[in-house]
Amino acid sequence: MTKVLVITGDAAEDLEVMYPYQRLLEEGYEVDIAAPSRKQLQFVVHDFAPGFDTYTEKPGRTWPADLAFAEVDPERYAALVIPGGRAPEYLRGNKDCQLLAQHFVDAGKPIAALCHGPLILAAIGALRDRSCSAYPQLEPDIAAAGGRWVDSPDHVDGRIVTGRAWPDHPQWMRAFLEVLRAAAPA
Repeated sequence: MTKVLVITGDAAEDLEVMYPYQRLLEEGYEVDIAAPSRKQLQFVVHDFAPGFDTYTEKPGRTWPADLAFAEVDPERYAALVIPGGRAPEYLRGNKDCQLLAQHFVDAGKPIAALCHGPLILAAIGALRDRSCSAYPQLEPDIAAAGGRWVDSPDHVDGRIVTGRAWPDHPQWMRAFLEVLRAAAPA
């Protein structure tokens, strides 16, 4: 069975982990979730509330990490998914996480990154001379990484598919699945 890796951690956006996880299972892929360590992860729910200038954060689901980053053999996976939330803000500095992401970039394997997920790609230099979508407030981060931010729910640059946030799930996953099916059918 063709395998897809999800890299995430505590404070990942609940929907941004669970939607692609379940959608890929439905499509017939095997999916593993990797985090800094094997443990029960605490996801969060981001939403907008009247009077707030930015999103609010509430506790979401807990979910077990199947593997620690250091245990992952990236050769066994056909594609990578990087959900958003706050997790990518701290994961981008994790050397094992960087090595995993770099493998998928170097191998030209499909990558889906949503919301704050592109911060991990920025940290390894994978956005230089590329365009990508992301949470709109990340436009300066994308530019600092040598990339160009695009306001799109389903931006495709080669085999990297990006979107702004969880409301983009239908378009983002549809575009990613087109790229994934062409590269590695289930």
